[in-house]
Amino acid sequence: MTTPKVSFEFFPPKTLDASFRLWETAQVLAPLKPEFTSVTYGAGGTTRKLTHEAVGTIHKNYGLNVAAHLTCVEATKAETMEIVDAYAEVGVTEIVALRGDPPQGAKHFTPHPEGFASSVELIEALAEDGRFTIRAGAYPEPHPDAADNMADVRWLKRKVEAGATSAITQFFFEPETFFRFRDACEKEGIDAKIIPGILPIQSWKGAKKFAQSCGTSIPAWVEEAFEAAIRDGREHLLATALCTELCDKLIEGGVEDLHFYTLNRPGLTRDVCHALGVTPDTVLEKVA
Repeated sequence: MTTPKVSFEFFPPKTLDASFRLWETAQVLAPLKPEFTSVTYGAGGTTRKLTHEAVGTIHKNYGLNVAAHLTCVEATKAETMEIVDAYAEVGVTEIVALRGDPPQGAKHFTPHPEGFASSVELIEALAEDGRFTIRAGAYPEPHPDAADNMADVRWLKRKVEAGATSAITQFFFEPETFFRFRDACEKEGIDAKIIPGILPIQSWKGAKKFAQSCGTSIPAWVEEAFEAAIRDGREHLLATALCTELCDKLIEGGVEDLHFYTLNRPGLTRDVCHALGVTPDTVLEKVA
């Protein structure tokens, strides 16, 4: 089996305890030599300042290539480009450009009157700026706002034409979901790399909530397996086995890169990576 390239997503901490958890996560996963790490925004851009601080610290203290998230939510174009300048100042060379989730309490995304109206507009501005490699988001299953099954494919094509050179998908439970999406993208003429997003399931309750919020379908067999595993106290064992099997099948199907949504809990992601042959070269000793 080919050893995949890996990348990891973190989220910015809001408390001191959460800060320690993020730095522990970075310390555990950095020795796996990820292609890049990404740091998210909260819904509605609520963690903008925290995201910037986390990006700077991870890049400086761990020497990792950080792809900083950037959204269009509740900011003018000028404010958004100020954030872009701040990222550049701390050494960021990659941006994950997203529309972003609506602010808490809002059902739908409403563009700021003086802001970017969509991820495509944001990508166009970043491409014109010219300082960054641009990654986009992709939905292998219909986005909650999508008009039909092909809408997300056509929208991804627009993002690539605007300047994105790769895309990271939302998570999914079965490899066929990704392969169908990849095939549809190829037929549409999309030649950018599409990286599957992988969610190691730390908590089945949390994963179900996450899936419902982003339109990820839950196969009946997965739900039944977790319900049985929880009764038997084998939830972590099942999560590791299912995640490793999913990654194995993706690699067998020609996937070379995997992006893990770590939720700032490194153990399960590390175990899956080790099972896939991604092991540390050296022990990272520097701490935040």
